[in-house]
Amino acid sequence: MPVASLPSPYGIGEFGSSCRQFVDYLKECGIAVWQILPLNPLGYGNSPYQPYSSYAGDELYVSLEVLYNEGLLPELPPAFPGSAARVDYQGARAYKADYLMQAFENFVPDEAYEEFIKQDWVYPYAVFLTFKKKNSMKCWNEWPDPYKNWIKDHAFNEHIYDREIHYEMFIQYMFAKQWLSVKSYANAAGIEIMGDLPFYVGIDSLDVWANQENFLIGADGQPTFIAGVPPDYFSATGQRWGNPIYNWDYMKEDHFSFWFNRLAYSSKLFDILRIDHFRAFDTFWKIPASCETAIVGEWIEAPGYQFFNELKKQYPDMNIVVEDLGDMRKEVYELRDHFEFAGMKIIQFVFDPKENNNNFKDRENMLVYTGTHDNQTIRGWFDAQDEETRTVTDLYLKLHGYSDESISRRFIRYALDSIANYAIVPVQDILGIGDEGRLNAPGTLGSPNWEWKLPSMDELIGTADFMKKAVDESGRNQSQPAFVPAGKKLDLEALVMKYVDGKALTDCTAKELLDALTVLGNEFAKQSLCQDGDTVSYIAAYLLDQLQAMGRIVSDTYEGAKKLLTDV
Repeated sequence: MPVASLPSPYGIGEFGSSCRQFVDYLKECGIAVWQILPLNPLGYGNSPYQPYSSYAGDELYVSLEVLYNEGLLPELPPAFPGSAARVDYQGARAYKADYLMQAFENFVPDEAYEEFIKQDWVYPYAVFLTFKKKNSMKCWNEWPDPYKNWIKDHAFNEHIYDREIHYEMFIQYMFAKQWLSVKSYANAAGIEIMGDLPFYVGIDSLDVWANQENFLIGADGQPTFIAGVPPDYFSATGQRWGNPIYNWDYMKEDHFSFWFNRLAYSSKLFDILRIDHFRAFDTFWKIPASCETAIVGEWIEAPGYQFFNELKKQYPDMNIVVEDLGDMRKEVYELRDHFEFAGMKIIQFVFDPKENNNNFKDRENMLVYTGTHDNQTIRGWFDAQDEETRTVTDLYLKLHGYSDESISRRFIRYALDSIANYAIVPVQDILGIGDEGRLNAPGTLGSPNWEWKLPSMDELIGTADFMKKAVDESGRNQSQPAFVPAGKKLDLEALVMKYVDGKALTDCTAKELLDALTVLGNEFAKQSLCQDGDTVSYIAAYLLDQLQAMGRIVSDTYEGAKKLLTDV
């Protein structure tokens, strides 16, 4: 659940009471991990994966409610007039600006603040953002030379903007203070926060401006090569992210200090770090900056083993999980398993006939998801499938004992019953909503990406009984880290034998078997989430294939029944 999507009267979720209400909901349900999206300053398209800094936080998340409670605002601001069900980034930013400035003017620096701003990223970030604002929010590589070169020569007198710089440092202090308070509240409730760390950083960032030698960029600050992925399930032209590629040769000489500092700071903000696009530690897609799509590029090997060997020596207790989705070469999984990182599996993809990269067995050291922020919601996905896919999905879940009234709840129970140590469920699937709740469509930019927002906590709180029961029945709870499946699978052979008068299936003729499967198909169809003239035949064909795969019928009977089914 992204913080931005939590209920709030100010246009976007923030670090106020709704964060604590959400933590209370998780605790009531017996949920032990809250996964969020990056909280860094939002960049192009309001994407949390194109931030202005890997260290700073976005002012949008600073709670006006908390500022009021701390006496920095004389009265609680009235509600933002926009929609409660969508995030209005531009409107919320403009609305909150005057109140944040008012809080800054009322703030008296204390010892904790003075200690915070000693961190080596705080002042440079404040200068960076101040310079951006003075240059119409243009990327640093488009600034006039005195601004652009300040990070190297400090020749330009930035002190003419001291008030603006101190305002930005105040914002970062309040962000960190409020977020760490939320994290402490969650931890006290037995809940860990899983943060999301993008593999790449944006060109328009302090990360690149202050560390140019770590990237493949020219003397003008423009990338010579950029990051992305080739054509895949999500996009026929690939994904051209636009992030600059790392200069791994320099990073190796510098003992990966840029990366390690990033990880170390993030580990202070989150209990678990999910590294996005892990495969790039093995091989990364290198796109010439002149190319408009990600179709043209080449795979380049990265120093993954050297990187993680040194990281483990310096930070042996850092809790890392990795995103390893997609069409991977085996070396990616070898790298993951060598360092015992938990990878991911998307349940939605398991049932999707267009996707074949999730056809592997579950294991304990894994995270299973009904879907991620890049997926359709379960209901949205199911409704978009053809009749055969919906029928087979519905039937498979029924045969495995999942007969809840909604497809979303069936997927949730299915995920929770996995042996994987982590089962992650988006709030949209808990609510059972359709694609109006989709958070992001990869390969697209701008609205409506990243804009879904929960109008209030009421509907979510109403699902607590179901979630608590589902968690309890799966064997998962906050004191049991290794989980076991509930074992609710139906005995298909016994079900079919009821309709052949108890006769062994190996003794059935093709017609007897098909007649039994058709009767059983009719029974399942009456309870099916999808109704169509072909539903019964889809079910009969699926059950026939399952019996063959289980070795419960002889091949001649299988082939004969198949032919009869085709003739029908």
